[in-house]
Amino acid sequence: MKNVREVVAVCGPVVMEAVAEEVSRRRFLSAAAAAVVGAVSSQLVGPQPVLAAPRTGGFRRIQDLTHTLKPTFPSFSGQPVFKTEVAVTVQKDGYYGLNVSYFEHIGTHMDAPAHFGDGARTVEQLSPSVLVAPVAVVHIHERAAKDHDAQVTPDDVRAWERRYGRLPRGAAVFMHSGWESRVGSSRAFRNPDSSGVMHFPGFHPDTAEFLLRERDVVGIGVDTLSLDFGPSTDFKTHRTWLPANRWGLENLANLARIPPAGAWVFVGAPKVAGGSGGPCRVFALW
Repeated sequence: MKNVREVVAVCGPVVMEAVAEEVSRRRFLSAAAAAVVGAVSSQLVGPQPVLAAPRTGGFRRIQDLTHTLKPTFPSFSGQPVFKTEVAVTVQKDGYYGLNVSYFEHIGTHMDAPAHFGDGARTVEQLSPSVLVAPVAVVHIHERAAKDHDAQVTPDDVRAWERRYGRLPRGAAVFMHSGWESRVGSSRAFRNPDSSGVMHFPGFHPDTAEFLLRERDVVGIGVDTLSLDFGPSTDFKTHRTWLPANRWGLENLANLARIPPAGAWVFVGAPKVAGGSGGPCRVFALW
């Protein structure tokens, strides 16, 4: 009989491939969670070894959660903050390129902790392991259709947990309000009233506090212009969440196209020294 080491050397790849084919998606995600997310929260408080991303062979679907960024994309201020100009062309210069200038907080973008936290982490200081997370999508679109100032509350999160189980460690929690249907119009997306006060959904500050103190969550995201709802003047959700070295994503797309539970989000955050955030390419796998 061959010794055990010889058997493993010869049969190991075949056995592993067979196992990979048999393991269900749910079991794969559970294993990935144990291997990858177990150390995520510690990444927020100290340096840790870089972790490998879960093998994509366990995922069957991918969804882009990113809006195309262009000069007409709605901004929080209502003023143009993203500009492009052709710098070189193939016909004239032999290659094509744009000059791009923008305010960091435009399009589908990240709010890094430093955006509202003096001394908190800037965008390039975020560990890769907190940019890969199981994602929970909390749907408030029916409520938001009637109440443009709707907010994600702790009760909304608890209702999600009653249906899908407790939020995984190191999760990201995203709000789906259906607001992206308005993104083609700056006025409709900003939704100002006659006094100029904007009205759109967001996370209630109590929810930020709940997720920070009672759950192990690395990031939150919205399909609107701000983590706080439109009428906010104190930006308490930002001020509660970001200084704790957590991140936020704004202007997400296609949240209705991913499952409420079971997907993973990958955040392609910029790596700009001293950055307070910036446009991201975000996608989900499940």
